[in-house]
Amino acid sequence: MRLLVRLSARADTVYDDAYHHKLRGRLWKALEGTEFEDRHDANVPSEFCYSNPFPPRDMAEGDQRTLLVASPNEELLSHVARDLQTKRELNVGEMPFYVDGLSQLSPDVGEPGTTGVIESGTGVVVRIPPRRFEEYGIDRDGDTAAFWRPKYTTEPFRVQITNNLDRKHGRFYPERPGPSDRDGPLFDTHELIKTFALPVTVTTGEQMTYVLSKWRFEYTVRDDHHRRHLNLALDCGLGERNALGFGFVNIVEDDDG
Repeated sequence: MRLLVRLSARADTVYDDAYHHKLRGRLWKALEGTEFEDRHDANVPSEFCYSNPFPPRDMAEGDQRTLLVASPNEELLSHVARDLQTKRELNVGEMPFYVDGLSQLSPDVGEPGTTGVIESGTGVVVRIPPRRFEEYGIDRDGDTAAFWRPKYTTEPFRVQITNNLDRKHGRFYPERPGPSDRDGPLFDTHELIKTFALPVTVTTGEQMTYVLSKWRFEYTVRDDHHRRHLNLALDCGLGERNALGFGFVNIVEDDDG
């Protein structure tokens, strides 16, 4: 499920590619005083993910932008919507916006047999733990996880995003089979669009450089379980650090046109 937020720029401003930390803070602020507040620092998969304010380019006052916030939890999105309705100034770092309108979306990959394409709207964070280096033939020393890069091949990327989605699935659908419990891959194909490095403020005063990747995935919905797995990726994002907005994905094509 998604909340679509229509925005207008309140002033001329340069687009800030380092919006992640500030936007995350604004969304958590919207959840203060709710049952979700204590999950901010909990060591559990994120319950939400979000797009960048798009299109990502410099703005003149009055220019329109759109933000999407996704979650499998409808109540969480309701809290965010109520907060944005009452506090319509939305400042994302140096980008000042006004909330013009809100609406709800329910994207779905489709019934079994449906084919389509999902693209990552924001970079996907995948880190490979040191215990898997030998298995993947990664020549690297130390006890620090390695950000995925094309030279490591797509196999570790595929395994890590599936394992990550398993954790999310176990949280939201503990009684149902997860991605690794079913035969067949999550996606039919993995087409790498690009990789790039980005300095990211992970907490106030702490910055790290992340290696991110953008992808185009083709899928064929095999059954209702696979449909649930793919829709969970739409709701929670792929890979890690989804609460910073990474791994946000969209359906860009399906066989229903």
